[in-house]
Amino acid sequence: MSENIAAILPELWVAFGQTALMLGIGLTAAVVLGGPLGVLLFLLGPGQSLANKPAFVVLNWIVNTVRSFPFIILLVALVPFTRVVAGTSIGPLAAAVPLSIAAIPYFARLVDQCLREVPRGVIEAAHAMGASELQIVWRVLVVEARSGLVLALTVLAVSFLSYSAIAGVVGGGGIGDLAIRYGYYRFQTDVMVLTVTVLVVLVQILQFIGNTAARRLDKRG
Repeated sequence: MSENIAAILPELWVAFGQTALMLGIGLTAAVVLGGPLGVLLFLLGPGQSLANKPAFVVLNWIVNTVRSFPFIILLVALVPFTRVVAGTSIGPLAAAVPLSIAAIPYFARLVDQCLREVPRGVIEAAHAMGASELQIVWRVLVVEARSGLVLALTVLAVSFLSYSAIAGVVGGGGIGDLAIRYGYYRFQTDVMVLTVTVLVVLVQILQFIGNTAARRLDKRG
């Protein structure tokens, strides 16, 4: 083990915790807010039970617009809002604000796409039996699409792990911040390799957990 790596190990554990915090807040916001938003987007779409073209067009435009922003630009653009919400513009809590805002429409689109995979006949059968919209959402749509939803959440987690690393560019903390401060500014290549390796391992773990859970929930299996 090199001297550089030995010296930053304590900071690496702190950075790991900061990354986990940012990812946890972002994913929670995505599930709590982005999930219902995706369901609403699906229900308002053409041919669905709550079809409303004007509302669908507006909501669809908002989701697409926020998703189209490169994260680094969104991160900077939201600095004033982040200061209001978190009281600061640096640190993991501050970075979690733009992460959450980016995660909500991202997951909403993934949810919308998953629900579109549910067979139309299953939904129509639930309507014919007199099920309410809420019952159809919880007992039909979510149940039928649960495997895809887990994979969607896995995709989101992997993508936003890299986003959390980008947050390190503006002092957001986490593994990305460690890589930039030591690996880039101080030219410590071994530290850069270590942080990249940690991120790769985390991605592999997240993907494995997501794939395993989705496979167990897939009725077709």
